[in-house]
Parts: sequence; structure tokens; C-alpha cells
Amino acid sequence: MARAGLTTERLVQAGAELADEVGFDQVTVSALARRFDVKVASLYSHLKNSQDLKTRIALLALEELADRAADALAGRAGKDALIAFANVYRDYARQHPGRYTAARLRLDPETAAASAGIRHSQMTRAILRGYDLTEPDQTHAVRLLGSVFHGYVSLEMAGSFSHSAPDSQVSWSRALDALDALLRNWPAP
Repeated sequence: MARAGLTTERLVQAGAELADEVGFDQVTVSALARRFDVKVASLYSHLKNSQDLKTRIALLALEELADRAADALAGRAGKDALIAFANVYRDYARQHPGRYTAARLRLDPETAAASAGIRHSQMTRAILRGYDLTEPDQTHAVRLLGSVFHGYVSLEMAGSFSHSAPDSQVSWSRALDALDALLRNWPAP
């Protein structure tokens, strides 16, 4: 029988908060049970196992990110849209480091196809329409943007840019300017 007050949604939200506090890799059903001061077995009516919990946290993170990105992109185009989109990812990673890691969890194809990950791709492609890219260049550009955003954010979160001037915000702005210039002048194959 399920413990009163515990729902799958509440457990996933608490798991996401735990991920932000201690790191996504440390999130388990056992750790969540300790947080609620319940026996692990009482959570199995809501969650299959730790992998199910992590998958649900990943889906929550993808949804949160997609919602923030959609809000940031409303009414924007071109470089303005690119910068707004990039800043959503960077800000989310800073505010929710565990959830940001969760959003990178490899999902099975069926789960991925039903996730907000599709919205991320659609929004990225919508931004790229402003740069007049066609296939396969559009796919290359989607991969480039994801790599730059994730790579920069990951290095910054690891402290890689905190040891020297200029401030990493300056470098971030320069990187986005460079991406905009590259996208406007995409090289021919």
C-alpha cells in the first residue's frame, strides 16, 4: 500500500532537488527513501527502481528546459533568438546542476521520442531557419550548437574558467557572437 502523501510526481520532484544538491549520480531510491524517512519498499509502489527514478528526473528536466526555452524564444529571431536559447541552457545548468546532468541521460528510443527532447530539436531548428540553412547543414548546425553550449557550460561548471581573466561571461558572449557569424556565413560543403 502506498504511503499517504507520496505520489510519483512528488518523489520525482524530490529526486530532482536531491540531484541538484548532491549530484545526479548520487540519486537512488534508497537516498530518496531517507529523504522522506520511509522504508525503500514503500517507494516501489511509485517507482520501479533507481533507473526509473533517474529517467523520470531526466524527463522532468527536459520538460523544464523546453518550457524555459520556449518562453525565451517567443518573439525573437536570428542572433537574438540564438543568444536567448543559449542563455536558457547556461542559466538552467547553473541553477539546477543535477537536473542539467539528468537532461543528458541516454533514454531508450521510445522514451526519447515521447519526451520534450523533440521540442528542443524543433526549437533549435526554428532558430536555424533564420540563418537559411538547409539539410544536411541544419543537422550539422544543431549538433554544433548543442556541443558548444554543453561543452562551455560543463567546463564553466567544473571551474575551468575561474582561474584567469577575462570573466567567463565575456568569453560566453564572444562564443555566441562567433556562432552567429558562422551560421550567417555557413561554409559550403
